[in-house]
Amino acid sequence: MSTAQEIREVSTQFYAALNRMLNGDARALSDIWSHRSFVTAMHPLGGRQLGWVEVRKTWEQIAEKSSGGKVELQDQLIRVAEDLAYEVGVEHVEAQLGGQKVAAKIRVTNIYQREAGAWKITHHHTDMSPALILKFSRHRQGGHETI
Repeated sequence: MSTAQEIREVSTQFYAALNRMLNGDARALSDIWSHRSFVTAMHPLGGRQLGWVEVRKTWEQIAEKSSGGKVELQDQLIRVAEDLAYEVGVEHVEAQLGGQKVAAKIRVTNIYQREAGAWKITHHHTDMSPALILKFSRHRQGGHETI
């Protein structure tokens, strides 16, 4: 199997885990992500999370607020350089987040790194989504942490 095919398989697992997360269960993301202190995530609501503890927390917060969700990666492009690989594409997302229906098309970059012979995600970055930020702005104004 080619390395690009290995990345496609890990990506498929990641997006299956994201779909579970958008339906209230973030546990499967733990298997796909590196648990190291340097991993990062930048979600469509803004901000940056550094380290597995922070990244996991945001996935759990999103899961708590999500139901009926679906995310699909389209226009996938994969590049590999030895033990590092990245993919870019467009995430098509539909979900109930915080009781509100949302839909978005968001550009994404995922970076994978080989750890002990297995590919793990070390970075997930999406464009910020003004529509999602607007829907959650009243939660932030009320002093509630969203994600």
